[in-house]
Amino acid sequence: MIFDVLTLFPGMFTSPLGESILGRAVSQGLFSVRAHNLRDWAEGKHLTTDDAPYGGGDGMVMKPEPVARAIARLREETPGSKVLLMTPQGVPFRQQHARQLSRENGLIFVCGRYEGFDERIRQTLVDEEYSIGDFVLTGGELPAMVMIDAIARHLPGVLGSNGSVETDSFADGLLEYPQYTRPAVFNGLAVPEVLLSGDHGRIARWRREQQLQRTFERRPELLATAELTEQDQVFIEKLRRRAGSG
Repeated sequence: MIFDVLTLFPGMFTSPLGESILGRAVSQGLFSVRAHNLRDWAEGKHLTTDDAPYGGGDGMVMKPEPVARAIARLREETPGSKVLLMTPQGVPFRQQHARQLSRENGLIFVCGRYEGFDERIRQTLVDEEYSIGDFVLTGGELPAMVMIDAIARHLPGVLGSNGSVETDSFADGLLEYPQYTRPAVFNGLAVPEVLLSGDHGRIARWRREQQLQRTFERRPELLATAELTEQDQVFIEKLRRRAGSG
């Protein structure tokens, strides 16, 4: 899979995506990240990529022409690539989006700067818009990195074990269960006995109940869309009664 990034600061992508699991996956050819300087598609003596907004106002606005030229060229190199715009106005990025986008042949991330984009970029050049949260950053580069990390985890071979991504938080709509390793006792806290029992059925049920309890306590809105069994529903009802009596 090819991740293309349009940015004024391509150097930002060198280190974060060159380390650890992602760096190893890139070196193995499982996917590639190509950060392109948007000025390469700008024209004029100063290779201008932004201009003052019509109607007045503070800041500068990203021009549409360089973005259009860049997208056209990158789609020639990777036909069918989907164009993504990083913007606070976009759809909140979720785990299901990462899973869906990992099936694409290529993705083109458009990273803005300054006051924003010419609206015609959004209207005519972009397939989907995403936000990583209700806050504003100085540019779209960090959101693009976050999304690339989340998407790349779903590509075959990147994590080494396919089961790792299946047990991540949000993989089944719930938060992940707590994990433990040695020592068996740390700071006076012992590993739950069930994890030492060797009874895989008990362990599986304990982990599921921990997922449900953590989600109920920390992100209860997720329960409305999670795929729950009848046994899950019974356990959640117990949690509700316990919370009500408390």
